[in-house]
Amino acid sequence: MAGAHKHLVVTGTSSGIGKATMEAALAAGFHVFAGDRSVPENEQPREGDMVTRLHLDITNEDDIARAVEVITAHVGEAGLDGLANIAGVGIPGPLETLTIDALRASFAVDVFGQIALTQPLLPLLRQATGRIVFIGSIGDRVTIPFMGALTAAKSAIASLNDTLRQELAPWGIEVILVEPGFIKTGANKTSKAMIDKVGENFTPEQDALYGETFRAFTAAGYKTQEAGSAPEGVAAVIIEALTTKHPKAHYLTGSKAHLMAALGKLPAGLQDTAKRKAFDLPGKGDLA
Repeated sequence: MAGAHKHLVVTGTSSGIGKATMEAALAAGFHVFAGDRSVPENEQPREGDMVTRLHLDITNEDDIARAVEVITAHVGEAGLDGLANIAGVGIPGPLETLTIDALRASFAVDVFGQIALTQPLLPLLRQATGRIVFIGSIGDRVTIPFMGALTAAKSAIASLNDTLRQELAPWGIEVILVEPGFIKTGANKTSKAMIDKVGENFTPEQDALYGETFRAFTAAGYKTQEAGSAPEGVAAVIIEALTTKHPKAHYLTGSKAHLMAALGKLPAGLQDTAKRKAFDLPGKGDLA
């Protein structure tokens, strides 16, 4: 049964921005439905005083259906006050070497999974005049070499966010995009290991083409990420977006977010030159 507290769904709560948002929401007085695919699949939803932990893989239709059933039973006629779509994945690699299955996997989580969860929760959000937050990326404004799968998916979710904002406005449902810059999530070493593995799996031909530049990119990117902002800062922005009287449509937050957004307004040629310098990549025509 719904109580006096507001109710919020947060995905990707096992670590990083999702975990920080869950903790910030609990501190702000929300009852949180914490989606986490690491929760055992056969485990019944565990209800604490203010958190209901759910096994939830947003690419799995059955997981979504079970989560919606639990949430609906709990909130009742009060409806749902917020949805923070945070679960995501970053799949690296040169587009020439990236498998189509890897590209599909990126969109499955960062685009299709987000909408697949949002759609069945809209009736509950409409009941409470709730709010929706999507996590974009500075990469939806500025493309980054070797991260095309991520930036393409984040650009798609940014577009869908803006479409939903317009479509749901008649019911007073705010739809907000939070665009983090470089964030030190605590999983940076894991991410670097994944990127390193991409380079290790290059064929000899691919390594001759991309090996040196990809490893230079990895080293520069890891250094920048390690110097990034804490996920708690992003979580604070998400809570502000969910609670302030007049939320912005878009929030830039985190290390270098505003700088990168400014870079995205420059002519493409100047952007390319700046990014080559930032990531220690060869110049135009250098490998011809």
